[in-house]
Amino acid sequence: MRHLAIPLLTLLAAPALAEVTRFEVTESVPAFEGRSFEGTGPYVRITGRATVAVDPADPRNAIIADLDRAPRNPQGRVEAVADVVILRPADPARGNGTLLVDVPNRGRKLAPQLFDDSAQPGANNAQAAADAGIGFLHRRGYSMAWIGWQADIPSEPGQLALRAPVLAGVTGPMRDEFLFDHTRSPATATLTWPMADPANLSVTVRAHWSNPRQTPAGLSIRATGSQTVEITRPAEGFDAGALYEVTYTARDPAVLGLGFAATRDVTAFLRREGRAENPLAANGRSSIHHAIGFGVSQSGRFLRDFLWLGFNEDLRGRVVFDGLMPHIAGGRRMATNVRFGNPGRNARHPQDPAWQADTFPFTYAVMDDPLSGRRDGLMLRCRLTGTCPRVMQTDSEHEWWASRASLLVTDTVGNHHDLPPDVRAYMIAGTPHYANPGETARRAPTMALAVNPMHAGPPMRALLAAMQAWIAEGVEPPASRVPMRAHGTLMEAAGAVPAGIPGLPYAGIFTGASFSDQTVMPPREIGTYPVFVPRADADGMAIAGIRMLPLAVPRASYTGWNPRAPGYGAGTLFPLQGAVVPFAATRAERQASGDPRPSIEERYPGANAYAEAVRAAAARMVAERLLLPEDAARAAERAALGTLAQLSP
Repeated sequence: MRHLAIPLLTLLAAPALAEVTRFEVTESVPAFEGRSFEGTGPYVRITGRATVAVDPADPRNAIIADLDRAPRNPQGRVEAVADVVILRPADPARGNGTLLVDVPNRGRKLAPQLFDDSAQPGANNAQAAADAGIGFLHRRGYSMAWIGWQADIPSEPGQLALRAPVLAGVTGPMRDEFLFDHTRSPATATLTWPMADPANLSVTVRAHWSNPRQTPAGLSIRATGSQTVEITRPAEGFDAGALYEVTYTARDPAVLGLGFAATRDVTAFLRREGRAENPLAANGRSSIHHAIGFGVSQSGRFLRDFLWLGFNEDLRGRVVFDGLMPHIAGGRRMATNVRFGNPGRNARHPQDPAWQADTFPFTYAVMDDPLSGRRDGLMLRCRLTGTCPRVMQTDSEHEWWASRASLLVTDTVGNHHDLPPDVRAYMIAGTPHYANPGETARRAPTMALAVNPMHAGPPMRALLAAMQAWIAEGVEPPASRVPMRAHGTLMEAAGAVPAGIPGLPYAGIFTGASFSDQTVMPPREIGTYPVFVPRADADGMAIAGIRMLPLAVPRASYTGWNPRAPGYGAGTLFPLQGAVVPFAATRAERQASGDPRPSIEERYPGANAYAEAVRAAAARMVAERLLLPEDAARAAERAALGTLAQLSP
């Protein structure tokens, strides 16, 4: 294949399908140095830009905040330009006919890390042969696309973004919160939006969100640029985990909600358009028959909002994504389709539980909320239009401690609630928010315990295969695997983790979800939603969920939470990370330390016994369709060599 160095500018004939009015290919090159994948062959990497023109008069677009105030082109449409990267088989006929749209996380590609065990920066580049990792997605023939949706970050190499209209001169109140995890003073910070008047800057501090805001002697703030500030910290009374809240008048918001329309319209274009302008078209038709939307953390929350706001219906009333896979999103959505939104913020324990992302509805079924007085659900709009996808939501255990994931399976007053039949939910037990492939346990000064290195790739590969069979063949996927009130595996935080395990305390302040009045600054709490956490077993690990091999055949305790170390807000949980606490090697060592957990020698009388236990557990997971045979074989080989990943902190 020849490198196309000259941009290819394609103007689509009107009326344009899915309102993509221009698709510009800036580069088309062999991916992965021409590496060929069994069953599929080599891949092509296509880089380009898509211009979408959104009609404010179309009721499908009317929900976009401030769209009516945005500047328009001569045809009366509001335009935005999305960065697009595509990976597809060089021979489309050898693909599986499914487009996997990996919604970028802060402009980055994360699906290759999760599904292909590809390390960064190669996962983002798709240039070297090794960048494809184990090649799972490529051997299975997926076409992949990344569509820039975030309009508050720059478009630059390695970072996909959306260029959206700015409402010049519009101002409004804004609030940012900073947790520095250091004690340097002054501390520098970047605000979400430019300041309209630096004179309106103010700052408060508190040790924990539940404490009163304070303005102690020595605390001050000054502007160092249109969007940067310097905070002088009080000399005493607050450690590295203190929360600093900055309020100011912001200016010039972008129409962030256009990111949802761009994702809808570009996906519909790639899936449906048969003309040569579509890089996924061949022989007068698109090579795509099905589409799956996948997103990690920030982009998982994006998908939950995408569904709730009705964007899974394209402009001709058809389904955009047959399947949605929001990963590590918990019970949250995001502050994107609002003026002066903040798509990048995900307030973490012990931060603000009144943040805009923690608002009803939390789950997929329609229900009543006594606090807001509303009846709603993430699938309300798509039920009305017949455009609902099948949904698999996957979360780490961390989301059940820090992102209100229990609200997926309870109503707003804390009672058990069943998921709809076209929704599955899975908690990958004992995992942190996110761990890169190949990580090992490490110590960090901010955390009391070693950092949990558990990578969620093996079960995620099995679940993607199950989603593919669900949407393409109608094969029901595994039943949901999450803690539930009805099963006794979801409970209040107090008492959820057994006491007495040396080095594994849980005495933190657990933060629930607040219902607040967001029209005042700062928001005023009106009420709270009950939030619960997974019940742990005698080893301190969650009973429910998908228990990967390091939990099924353990040599350590793995958790989705990690206490903050002294000096860093002790008494609360560190955001994003879990913990790992090794078992004693021998019975004598266990008894000397007072550890109630059986030692490794008591569990596995020899290396062969351990390897056999791994093989048996892997076979059970394969039978349950929670592990693929290829991953089971790799695990058995590593166990026989004594090198099964993540078992030796």
